[in-house]
Amino acid sequence: MEVTTFLGLDAVMLARMQFAFTVSFHFLFPAFTIGLASYLAVLNAMYLRSGNDAYLQLFKYWLKIFAITFAMGVVSGIVMAYQFGTNWAVFSDKAGPVIGPLMAYEVLTAFFLEAGFLGIMIFGRDKVGPGLHMFACVMVALGTAISATWILSVNSWMQTPQGFEINENGQFIPLSWLEVIFTPSFPYRLAHTLTAAYLTTAFIVGGVGALHLLRGERDNHGVRTMFSMAMWMAAIVAPIQIFLGDQHGLNTLKHQPVKVMAMEGHFESHPDGAPLILFGIPDQEAGEVKYAVQIPKLSSLILKHDLNAPLDGLDSVPDELEPPVAVVFWAFRIMVGIGFLMLGVGVWSLIARYRHRLYDDHWLHRAALIMGPSGLIAVLAGWFTTEVGRQPYTVYGHLLTQESSSPLEAQAVGISLLAFIVIYSSVFGAGIVYMLKLMNKSPHPGERGLDAEPGPIRTASPIAVGADRKHPNGKRN
Repeated sequence: MEVTTFLGLDAVMLARMQFAFTVSFHFLFPAFTIGLASYLAVLNAMYLRSGNDAYLQLFKYWLKIFAITFAMGVVSGIVMAYQFGTNWAVFSDKAGPVIGPLMAYEVLTAFFLEAGFLGIMIFGRDKVGPGLHMFACVMVALGTAISATWILSVNSWMQTPQGFEINENGQFIPLSWLEVIFTPSFPYRLAHTLTAAYLTTAFIVGGVGALHLLRGERDNHGVRTMFSMAMWMAAIVAPIQIFLGDQHGLNTLKHQPVKVMAMEGHFESHPDGAPLILFGIPDQEAGEVKYAVQIPKLSSLILKHDLNAPLDGLDSVPDELEPPVAVVFWAFRIMVGIGFLMLGVGVWSLIARYRHRLYDDHWLHRAALIMGPSGLIAVLAGWFTTEVGRQPYTVYGHLLTQESSSPLEAQAVGISLLAFIVIYSSVFGAGIVYMLKLMNKSPHPGERGLDAEPGPIRTASPIAVGADRKHPNGKRN
C-alpha cells in the first residue's frame, strides 16, 4: 500500500496523535472522579457521624461537580473504544483475545456498580434513608477504583506482557489469566496511579478552598473544612507517592530498561557509575544531551543504590528500538518536579497548622491556588512518560506500533483528528467552564444539592416545610 501523508504526517503518526489526544482528554476526568468519589463518601460518613452541617454543605457542593465530571468521563471514554476498531484494527485482532475480556470485566464489575448506585448517591439522600445512601456512596467510590484496576491491568499487560502464547495467526492467546492480570508492573502501576488520583483531587479541593480564603471567607466553616482536609491529604499522601514512584521506577528499570534510559537521558553507557542529568536538551540524532546540568554518579546511586554501579545507555540498543527521548525526558521531569512541589505545599501547611496560621497564611493560600491543577498536569506527564517510553511497541517486545494500525489513508485519519479536536474543545470545554463557574462560588449554609433542583409544584405540608426535621443521627437541624 502506498504511504500517504496529511500535513506531512503518515497515517500511523496521525492515529497515535488522535489516540493520545482523546485519551489525554479522557484521563483528566477519571483522575479527578476517582479521588472525588472517595472524598464524597468520607464527607457523608463524617456528616452522619458528627452531625456537623459543614460536611453536608461540602457534600452537596462537590456532588454537583462530581456529577458533571463523571458524565464527561464516561462520554469521552466511549470514543476511545471506537478507535480500536477504526485506527487500530490490527492491534484489536491480535491482542483482542487478551484485551477484550479484561475490558468486559471492567464494564461488568465496575461500570455497572457505579451506574447502579450513582442515582441513589445523587438523588436518594431523603428517599432511601441514611444507611442505604451511605452504602451507595461507598459503592460508587469502590466502583471508580475497580474500574481503574481493570484498565491498569490492561495497560500493565501491554507494558510487561506474560501468560500468553502466539497462535499461527499472530494472535495473543491467554494461557493463564492470573499471569495476564497480575503482571510484574501491575501492582506498582496501580498503586502509583490511584495515589495520583487522590492527590489530584486533594489539590483541586485545596485550590478552591484557597481561592475563597483569599477572597476573605475565613469564617466560612465549609471553606475552612475543605482547605484543612485537602492540606492533610497533601501532607500525608505526597511523600507516600514519591516513595511509590521510586519503587515504580526500579520496577521499570528491571522490565523496561530502555524506557529508563530515555527518562534519564542516558545516550551513552556508563560502566563506572552514571550521572543524574537534572536538565538539558536531548538531541537524539546526535546521541547526547546538550547543555546538561548533572550530578556525577547519582543516577547509579538512585537506581542501583551503588555510586559505581554500571548503567547501560541507548547506545546498547538499535536506533529503531529507541523511544522518542525528548518527550520522555521532559515529561518525566515535569511529573517529578510537581511531585516535590506537592510535598513542599504539604510540609508548608503542617508548619502553618502548627503555628495556628493555616487560615491566615495568604502566601500558602496563593501557593495552593496555583497548585490546584498541578495533579492533572502530573498525571498527563506521567502518562506520556509511560506510553511514549513504551514505543516503538504497542505490546512491549512483541508487537510494533507500525504493525498495529489499520490500513487507512492519512487524509482520513487526519480529518477525523481535526473533527475530534473541534468537538472535544466545544462540548467538553463548555462542561469545564460550567464546573469552574460552580467552583467560583463558595459553599454556604443551606447548600442545595442536585436533588433539590426546582421541580413540579406540590401541595405544601408540614413535612415539606421541614422546619422541625431531625438529623440522621437524632440531632435537630
